[in-house]
Amino acid sequence: MSESSLRVVWVYPDLLSTYGDRGNALVVERRARQRHLNVTRIDVRSDQAIPTSGDIYLIGGGEDRPQRLAAERLRADSGLVRAAENGAIIFGVCAGFQIMGHEFVNDLGEREQGLGLLDVWTTRGEGARCVGDVLADIDPRLGLPQLTGFENHQGVTHLGQGVQPFATVTVGRGNGTGDGTEGAWRDTVFGTYMHGPVLARNPAVADMLIRLALDVNALPPADTTWYDALRAERIAATTRPA
Repeated sequence: MSESSLRVVWVYPDLLSTYGDRGNALVVERRARQRHLNVTRIDVRSDQAIPTSGDIYLIGGGEDRPQRLAAERLRADSGLVRAAENGAIIFGVCAGFQIMGHEFVNDLGEREQGLGLLDVWTTRGEGARCVGDVLADIDPRLGLPQLTGFENHQGVTHLGQGVQPFATVTVGRGNGTGDGTEGAWRDTVFGTYMHGPVLARNPAVADMLIRLALDVNALPPADTTWYDALRAERIAATTRPA
């Protein structure tokens, strides 16, 4: 990849694009163009091969059956795994997060094999769904501001020793394990349950993905007026007394 180009791959928009998660691809593309980068966005449907030459791969949420189909096709394709092995940046949301782990429970009530890109596994929660706005403190090693997003999932995701929590919740349930963890990350692979879309609410996370893809420590400043207004509104709504 040249210093002025970026290849953003939006994985399976026909199966995994719940709650406006396509907005994540739009935000990464926009944030890159604000820095005058030459961006190519590639939307890869589930009947197409995953290219291995992308720089940032984005995976969204989906219902149980589309999630199973996506996992089956991603395992058979192996392109996303090879891209990760090549050092690509992977960012998965909700169902996409679960697929990147070792296994999850599919729509048939069976354990479905994931891609093993993150040392996590997901079981089905027995209680109420995790639904609502979330605030969380992102792992301080990533140097990012507070995370804001919306969760809606029944899964409970357990973290192994090979990953770190992406964030620790102050409002909301996160991974559903009761230990305050939200999402997971390792090296250049990130998973979260946050919708919103999460990168619209958290442009600093989008900028981090771009920095990692470009292998730079900082990006030129870019206008965040719209994002700041959205963040302020959602954080205020989340912390407002009932």
